Amino acid sequence: MNNDPVDSRMIERIQNHPKYQELVTKRSRFAWTLSVFMLLIYYAFVLVVAFIPKTLGTKIFAGSVISVGIPIGVFVIVSAFILTGVYVRRANGEFDDLTQQIKEDTK
Repeated sequence: MNNDPVDSRMIERIQNHPKYQELVTKRSRFAWTLSVFMLLIYYAFVLVVAFIPKTLGTKIFAGSVISVGIPIGVFVIVSAFILTGVYVRRANGEFDDLTQQIKEDTK
Protein backbone atom coordinates (compact mmCIF):
# COMPACT_ATOMS: atom_id res chain seq x y z
CA MET A 1 0.00 0.00 0.00
CA ASN A 2 1.27 3.46 -0.92
CA ASN A 3 1.47 5.77 2.14
CA ASP A 4 2.55 8.84 0.16
CA PRO A 5 0.03 11.66 0.57
CA VAL A 6 0.54 12.61 -3.07
CA ASP A 7 0.72 9.96 -5.73
CA SER A 8 4.03 10.17 -7.61
CA ARG A 9 2.26 9.21 -10.84
CA MET A 10 -0.05 12.19 -10.42
CA ILE A 11 2.93 14.50 -9.91
CA GLU A 12 4.56 13.12 -13.04
CA ARG A 13 1.33 13.54 -15.04
CA ILE A 14 1.03 17.16 -13.91
CA GLN A 15 4.67 17.98 -14.62
CA ASN A 16 4.41 16.48 -18.11
CA HIS A 17 1.18 18.32 -18.93
CA PRO A 18 1.76 20.96 -21.65
CA LYS A 19 -0.35 23.54 -19.81
CA TYR A 20 1.79 23.04 -16.70
CA GLN A 21 4.90 23.76 -18.74
CA GLU A 22 3.18 26.84 -20.15
CA LEU A 23 2.17 27.98 -16.65
CA VAL A 24 5.66 27.58 -15.23
CA THR A 25 7.25 29.40 -18.17
CA LYS A 26 4.78 32.31 -18.21
CA ARG A 27 4.75 32.74 -14.45
CA SER A 28 8.55 32.66 -14.16
CA ARG A 29 9.08 35.06 -17.04
CA PHE A 30 6.49 37.47 -15.68
CA ALA A 31 7.87 37.35 -12.14
CA TRP A 32 11.41 37.97 -13.36
CA THR A 33 10.26 40.85 -15.55
CA LEU A 34 8.50 42.56 -12.66
CA SER A 35 11.49 41.90 -10.39
CA VAL A 36 13.83 43.54 -12.89
CA PHE A 37 11.54 46.60 -13.10
CA MET A 38 11.50 46.92 -9.32
CA LEU A 39 15.25 46.49 -9.05
CA LEU A 40 15.85 49.11 -11.73
CA ILE A 41 13.60 51.60 -9.94
CA TYR A 42 15.16 50.91 -6.55
CA TYR A 43 18.79 50.94 -7.69
CA ALA A 44 18.25 54.08 -9.77
CA PHE A 45 17.06 55.74 -6.56
CA VAL A 46 20.05 54.41 -4.62
CA LEU A 47 22.46 55.60 -7.33
CA VAL A 48 20.94 59.08 -7.22
CA VAL A 49 21.32 59.11 -3.43
CA ALA A 50 24.93 57.93 -3.75
CA PHE A 51 26.17 60.09 -6.59
CA ILE A 52 23.95 63.19 -6.84
CA PRO A 53 22.28 63.56 -3.44
CA LYS A 54 21.86 67.34 -3.83
CA THR A 55 19.31 66.63 -6.56
CA LEU A 56 17.01 65.00 -4.02
CA GLY A 57 17.40 67.98 -1.68
CA THR A 58 16.27 70.46 -4.33
CA LYS A 59 12.96 72.10 -3.48
CA ILE A 60 10.07 71.31 -5.81
CA PHE A 61 9.44 75.03 -6.30
CA ALA A 62 10.59 78.24 -4.63
CA GLY A 63 9.31 78.54 -1.08
CA SER A 64 8.31 74.89 -0.88
CA VAL A 65 9.17 72.76 2.13
CA ILE A 66 9.02 69.58 0.02
CA SER A 67 12.13 68.47 -1.80
CA VAL A 68 12.32 66.44 -4.98
CA GLY A 69 13.40 63.40 -2.92
CA ILE A 70 10.02 63.05 -1.19
CA PRO A 71 7.91 62.35 -4.30
CA ILE A 72 10.67 60.20 -5.77
CA GLY A 73 10.84 58.14 -2.56
CA VAL A 74 7.05 57.82 -2.56
CA PHE A 75 7.23 56.71 -6.19
CA VAL A 76 9.68 53.92 -5.27
CA ILE A 77 7.35 52.66 -2.54
CA VAL A 78 4.15 53.00 -4.57
CA SER A 79 5.74 51.29 -7.58
CA ALA A 80 6.34 48.21 -5.42
CA PHE A 81 2.64 48.10 -4.53
CA ILE A 82 1.62 48.65 -8.15
CA LEU A 83 3.89 45.89 -9.45
CA THR A 84 2.57 43.57 -6.75
CA GLY A 85 -0.98 44.42 -7.82
CA VAL A 86 -0.12 43.74 -11.46
CA TYR A 87 1.25 40.32 -10.51
CA VAL A 88 -1.76 39.46 -8.33
CA ARG A 89 -4.19 40.49 -11.07
CA ARG A 90 -2.50 38.26 -13.62
CA ALA A 91 -2.08 35.42 -11.12
CA ASN A 92 -5.77 35.52 -10.22
CA GLY A 93 -6.73 35.58 -13.88
CA GLU A 94 -4.54 33.84 -16.40
CA PHE A 95 -2.42 31.76 -14.01
CA ASP A 96 -5.41 30.53 -12.00
CA ASP A 97 -7.22 29.64 -15.23
CA LEU A 98 -4.27 27.55 -16.38
CA THR A 99 -4.05 25.89 -12.97
CA GLN A 100 -7.74 25.01 -13.09
CA GLN A 101 -7.39 23.54 -16.59
CA ILE A 102 -4.45 21.41 -15.41
CA LYS A 103 -6.47 20.18 -12.41
CA GLU A 104 -9.42 19.25 -14.62
CA ASP A 105 -7.24 17.50 -17.21
CA THR A 106 -5.33 15.44 -14.65
CA LYS A 107 -8.25 14.14 -12.57
